[in-house]
Amino acid sequence: MKRKCETQSELKTYRSLKIQAENRREQKEKGVIGLFPQLRKSTKYNELKFKQMDRALKHCLDQDEYSIIEKKYLSQEKIKDLEIMIELGLKRDKFYQVKRQAIYNIATALGII
Repeated sequence: MKRKCETQSELKTYRSLKIQAENRREQKEKGVIGLFPQLRKSTKYNELKFKQMDRALKHCLDQDEYSIIEKKYLSQEKIKDLEIMIELGLKRDKFYQVKRQAIYNIATALGII
């Protein structure tokens, strides 16, 4: 259960890491350095973390798994599991089986388990 929570926590930071990577790329292209103050020197760490999370999301999930993860953790909207079940046309047991497998696949790809 702890691994599931760790994986879900990492998924929740993915959006922020993605935006940070895009902002840094844009700053570099414009030749602007230090636009915002940095409290921690974690740029390379965060870039690598984003890149590996992005790779895991794109390459280790099937379509249903990705849809569930995207809607539940990567969307700006808070959406309930029931809404996702209805939208994807999945029964409760199947939904939780697919969701559990998606989290397991991501955790495995990221080396959490």
